[in-house]
This record gives sequence, structure tokens and C-alpha cells, in this order.
Amino acid sequence: MRYMLLINSEKTAPPPQKGEMETIMQGHQRFGEELLAAKKMVHGERLRSDDEASRVRLKAGQRQVTDGPFTETKEVLGGFYLIECDSKSEAVEWAKKIPLREGGYVEVVPIWPM
Repeated sequence: MRYMLLINSEKTAPPPQKGEMETIMQGHQRFGEELLAAKKMVHGERLRSDDEASRVRLKAGQRQVTDGPFTETKEVLGGFYLIECDSKSEAVEWAKKIPLREGGYVEVVPIWPM
């Protein structure tokens, strides 16, 4: 079964120091290599900031487009890994290995098979 590991952080957190971000990115490089070696990786990406994003919402039957940043949100989605695992508990074990900043978290979401 496939699982999406969604990497989130608090929007109000101060920006990371340069050295902290380098350490986190190196950790993600190692994590991705570990997933590939275990043949669990399907895909993964780092996302750009929500200032560059757009939101399409259905309201009163009409599609509305809002460009970011989205001030009403308290969290920001920073990236994802799409992985293949035998169980949710295995996916959670992989999620525990993802490098995070203080206050960051990973959502483990099963994917409906197509």
C-alpha cells in the first residue's frame, strides 16, 4: 500500500539558521537514499513557499482562486514523500526518521488504490 508522508511546520516558527537548514537538508538526502535502498521510495519533493502557491476553492457553486500567502493557516506544508509499505505501522516507522525542526510534524496518510 502507498502512503503519503506530509512534512509540516508551524508557520509562526522563526526561519531556520543557515547551518540548521543545511543539516536538515543533508538529513533528507540520507533519508531519501535509505528509502531508495530499501525499495520503499515512490517519489518525494520539497515544496516552495506558500507565497508562490494558489488555492482553488468552491464557494456558492463558483470556483475562486486565491494567491498565497495564506494567512489563515497556522501550518505550512514543506514537502512530501510517497512511499510503498506493507502496513501503516511500517509507514509510521519511516516517518519517525524524517528530519524535522522543533514543532514540525509528519502526517502519514494512506493512499486509495487506483
